Amino acid sequence: MSTLPPRAGRRCHNAVNPLHSTIYFSPDLGKELGELGVEDSNAVYFATRSAAMGAVGPGTVTAAFYNFNHDHVARHLPAVWSVASPQAVLDARLRAVDTTLRRLLGEEAIASPELAEAAGLALRAAEGCTRHARPLYAAHADLPVPEEPHLAYWHAGALLREHRGDGHIAALLTAGLDPLEALVSHTATGKGMSPRWILSTRGWGGDDWDAACERLRGRGLLDAEGELTEAGIALRTELEEATDRLDAAPYEHLGAAGVERLTELTRGFLFTAASAGAFPEDLMGKG
Repeated sequence: MSTLPPRAGRRCHNAVNPLHSTIYFSPDLGKELGELGVEDSNAVYFATRSAAMGAVGPGTVTAAFYNFNHDHVARHLPAVWSVASPQAVLDARLRAVDTTLRRLLGEEAIASPELAEAAGLALRAAEGCTRHARPLYAAHADLPVPEEPHLAYWHAGALLREHRGDGHIAALLTAGLDPLEALVSHTATGKGMSPRWILSTRGWGGDDWDAACERLRGRGLLDAEGELTEAGIALRTELEEATDRLDAAPYEHLGAAGVERLTELTRGFLFTAASAGAFPEDLMGKG
């Protein structure tokens, strides 16, 4: 029996994950990886997010990331590891996190007791995560926790993000949604990335997108205008509820008061980061 208010863990995740994700939109990450010789933006993403797993090939990344075109991944992996080792990438990523958070939040926030408190709460929540069947979480859980509070907070955000993401993939498989069907149906909720961003970063083409839409229409999940049907809305709702169940442990471990406080603190930091231009304006939406 859960001791948390309904969807409390999801609300916390919906604050922690975007703040953690600022690194993937930061010019500082490209700069750090560029100095290692990794200049393609897709290679930067694949390398920085998968480096915790070691010098893995495209099959591992396609499986763990789920919604990327395998041929797109294979254009960059394993070749990137001949340019920069996983450890060099991890070190560069942490330097970029430091620069990014200092720029977005400001030095006063970086040194604040509130950020140190948020780091402690997030790390405590992560103590409740489990490794089995969660490859991205497990790989990041093997990394050392940085000493500085803002870096420790970002590290904890990586643990919580990947723990939920690994569970979400299990829910997608259970729902019978393939990688692009998952993306199309999420975009149709109005809460996912825009099709332009998906097509430019996930390696799919317009024909792939259209075919996925047709498959969803065939299942009665999408209507002729590309909107979710009642059945589609119900499926996406169940997906999120299933993900909540699979991701309950860290938030139950932290407790209701801790989850509420972590959510409150993180929302404040996220607002500051977003106001500082952390995210592209056209990132989200159906257009």
